[in-house]
Amino acid sequence: MALLEIRNVTRRFGALEAVKDVSLAIEAGEFFTLLGPSGCGKTTILRMIAGFDAPDEGEILLDGVSLAGVPPERRPLHTVFQSYALFPHMTVAGNIAFPLEMAKESAPAIRRRVAETLALVHLEDKAASFPHQLSGGQKQRVALARGLVNKPRLLLLDEPLGALDAKLRVEMQIELIALQREVGITFVFVTHSQQEALALSHRIAVMKDGRVEQLDEPDRLYTQPANRFVADFIGKINLLEVEVTASSKVLLGLHAPGLGEIAATDPRPIAVGERGVFALRPELIRVHGHKESADLKNRFEGRVRELLYLGDVTLYKVELANGVPVEALMPNAAPGRAKFHEVGDAVWICWRHDAGVFLRD
Repeated sequence: MALLEIRNVTRRFGALEAVKDVSLAIEAGEFFTLLGPSGCGKTTILRMIAGFDAPDEGEILLDGVSLAGVPPERRPLHTVFQSYALFPHMTVAGNIAFPLEMAKESAPAIRRRVAETLALVHLEDKAASFPHQLSGGQKQRVALARGLVNKPRLLLLDEPLGALDAKLRVEMQIELIALQREVGITFVFVTHSQQEALALSHRIAVMKDGRVEQLDEPDRLYTQPANRFVADFIGKINLLEVEVTASSKVLLGLHAPGLGEIAATDPRPIAVGERGVFALRPELIRVHGHKESADLKNRFEGRVRELLYLGDVTLYKVELANGVPVEALMPNAAPGRAKFHEVGDAVWICWRHDAGVFLRD
């Protein structure tokens, strides 16, 4: 039995359906992420789990028991917000101790648990400091410590890294992974950052307009998106309009208007004549200065229109003969060599027949 079950939950705000018949099962010890653009319903789901809001239809169960009517303070979970919500007049130790004091734990038990939790987030030397004396990353660790100190069944994290700069966000992502692994508590994480979700999660539910579009492990979301929205939302991708011209267990033939034939594979039964998009990640495309890689069936001529040097890689924007733009990501492997092609260069792009995925419209 799953630790947390969301069964056919719908939440309306007037005429707006913020969450539409969503069902999820979250396992004990899992780092589970709700991912999607602003307004997709992910924070509404988190608020309903926390008890700050209630579903109009459906139910939410913890350990098989409905949470309907259970107030937030009586639910065995804690929420960490983007704003940290620390008490400015309390020390770090005081902030962390607060949930235990509200639970009327004994003074010795509180001192012991606060000391253990400070060590867990590596803030032993900041126990007597006040929030205004801390960096953004330290404040975030205090907020996490306060959420973990009473050992909740669930820790809900609502865009907890959103206020941090890019470098600190990456550092905190690494810390979050290690922390979750060490404490073993189930994390339910809300974010609109695809990179953050892919880096942190055991499983991800991608949401759009109140519905779950795909629920899967990060690598499957990235390599096998269920539809055009998921493909386009998760990382960079090229989407080419195509029509199926041949279909078998070993080969999928696709025709891209103005471009030509594309060789692909797909284990699903797909009918000749179906229309959709061919989704291809930029890092799976090679860019060459002449027509080589004869072993690759997919080879098309184009011209470099833009390039973006990113240090270890260069992103090339290539315009194909039919005017369609394609992005290719090439490693800068040669020492001292920043890029292989210049804007305006005629090039060939190529990829393996099993590199992309066909998505129905």
